[in-house]
Amino acid sequence: MLAEGQIAGLTVGSTAPLFLAVLAVHILAAFTALASGAVAALSAKGSARHVRAGHRYFRAIIGVFVTAVALAAMRWHQDYYLVAIGAVALGTAVLGVRHRRRNRPGDAGHIIGMGASYAVMLTAFYVDNGPHLPLWDRLPTAAYRLLPAVVATPIIVRAVLRSRSCPLPAPQSLPKDDRHAA
Repeated sequence: MLAEGQIAGLTVGSTAPLFLAVLAVHILAAFTALASGAVAALSAKGSARHVRAGHRYFRAIIGVFVTAVALAAMRWHQDYYLVAIGAVALGTAVLGVRHRRRNRPGDAGHIIGMGASYAVMLTAFYVDNGPHLPLWDRLPTAAYRLLPAVVATPIIVRAVLRSRSCPLPAPQSLPKDDRHAA
């Protein structure tokens, strides 16, 4: 079992060299996922930029999961739950990618899968790091688990409603004869 330590004033799970090396790769993958996921979400769906950022996000989330498993294996009693959260983040991303790759009609499955993956990734970050972050350390523990979903859900719903998979019905026009009767 590895003991927590301090590096540059930040609490880390361990100061063992192997742990720190895996942690550095984990942080790099997480920042890549954070940035590329935001770019994909904010880019026009189907554009080259969206597709490139989405591919980068998916590869990064795989890296985040693999390194999270390695980090949790070194501190299983403290971090086992992060493997479960990471599995959900990766699993929802896989569902989103598979929806797109199978050319299923509509974008809803892809948007929900990728959006949920991003929200779950943020949840894992806040659950693990929230108690050590300024201002976040004052929030109740439930906020770490719920806030990303509370923020992400309306954004995902809006994206689904605006996507090609859920077009708004065209306004019904009245026949010429009945226009004045209404």
